[in-house]
Amino acid sequence: MMEHASHRLRARRLGIDTHSESVVFLRKDCPVCRSEGFSSHNRVALAAEGHHAVATLYQVESDLLDRDEAGLSDAAWLSLGLHDGSHITVRHAPPVSSLSLVRGRVFGHLLDDAALREIIADIVAGRYSAIEISSFITACAAKPLSLDEICGLTGAMVDVGERLTWGKPIVADKHSVGGLPGNRTTPIIVAIVAALGLTMPKTSSRAITSPAGTADAMETMAPVALEEKKICDVVDKEGGCIAWGGALRLSPADDILIRVERALDIDSPGQMIASVLSKKIAAGATHLVIDMPVGPTAKVRDAETAAILSANLMFVAGRFGLHAQVVLGDGRQPIGRGIGPALEARDVLAVLNCDKDAPQDLRDRALVLAGALLELCGHATTGNGKAQAAAVLDNGQAKTKFERICAAQGGMRTPPVSRYRKEFFASTDGAVSQIDNRRLARLAKLAGAPEDKAAGLELHVRLGGKVTRGGRLFTLHAEADGELAYASNYADMNTDIIQVTQT
Repeated sequence: MMEHASHRLRARRLGIDTHSESVVFLRKDCPVCRSEGFSSHNRVALAAEGHHAVATLYQVESDLLDRDEAGLSDAAWLSLGLHDGSHITVRHAPPVSSLSLVRGRVFGHLLDDAALREIIADIVAGRYSAIEISSFITACAAKPLSLDEICGLTGAMVDVGERLTWGKPIVADKHSVGGLPGNRTTPIIVAIVAALGLTMPKTSSRAITSPAGTADAMETMAPVALEEKKICDVVDKEGGCIAWGGALRLSPADDILIRVERALDIDSPGQMIASVLSKKIAAGATHLVIDMPVGPTAKVRDAETAAILSANLMFVAGRFGLHAQVVLGDGRQPIGRGIGPALEARDVLAVLNCDKDAPQDLRDRALVLAGALLELCGHATTGNGKAQAAAVLDNGQAKTKFERICAAQGGMRTPPVSRYRKEFFASTDGAVSQIDNRRLARLAKLAGAPEDKAAGLELHVRLGGKVTRGGRLFTLHAEADGELAYASNYADMNTDIIQVTQT
């Protein structure tokens, strides 16, 4: 249908980052707003040169825009494939029928597979605003998803994106439930497993609310933003990779939902299970070990919650033919010394190099998980996986394989070193009785992690360890003196992040 000339507006990129949500700004007195009866927060349909997008409208009453201009967020600009001089048309967006299904879930009606496929397809297509996505998330958290709903959500999230296939009977993978700073076992595990001849194409995430994701730490040692062909080439050559999954369309709904979940501070177990397993299924995994730290300031806080979550993960994985095993771990304190991309990378390299002062807790956790994965894949007999993994680490095969993977991904790098540092000390003699994972993670973020790769903190104590008055507890690392001061102020106001009990 021919668009009326009054609905054509000059497109202008405003350079506003709205994450994945498309946003358009129009003058309140522009012809389109007046003829269509638009108001702020309307959902509108944008079109340009064969491209379409649904956006949230905000209205401008100043001279920021001319009456014949439309200002677009980066997400809207990119989704329409615009360039300088482009024109767009703006109309009311058609009603989204799947929203009625979300409203039904609010009032207790369960969602079947077809309903979940429709909702997830609309979310990925950009037809839901952030407010509407939050209503879906809340509806699925207020009354927990049934096992059938979790399976339906998992399948819908897989089907709406791409899938990788490897032509191998066994494709190994590992995932951490999270909530524990440091714990950068993945590069070590991939190196061990690939050195033993198994296939492990690891696609990892960047940090969303944590001081570092696996991709952030790995990026300080090698390129991670690899296209699918490059990933396949690396895996064909070396048997494994550690790449950023955001360059692929594997379960694309997951990243959208996670951003809104984090803003709401809602962590629904059912959605978490669908998030984890949909990514692994889409990545072509056949055998998966799940690292689940349990502790009062970890994501999973007690044994009862861990048991229920583990059982549900195993059930849903089984529905999709995925062989899975959950390995519980101590979540009372960080694993490794570094918290932040480069600091965590240095811990990884120390373990791979078998340095005498390498963090032993990181080495041990990596060996436990690698051993469990080897046994799950049938590559080691029950009870012997950890020893087999340790042998490959100790004889240098894992280090060599890791270096080869880095070279295949584009070349090995040396993690950067921070410009500014500040040490914090114990105020009394005693033993370390408690470590707050969440506040330590926040402290590392205030210092600049993960955006500043060398920023974060280095932990010098462990639970139960003896300290003397004036002994080092941790060292802050920053790339700017302002961020160091900002983080230091937080540390000074939270002196109980690391509790020392007098003995």
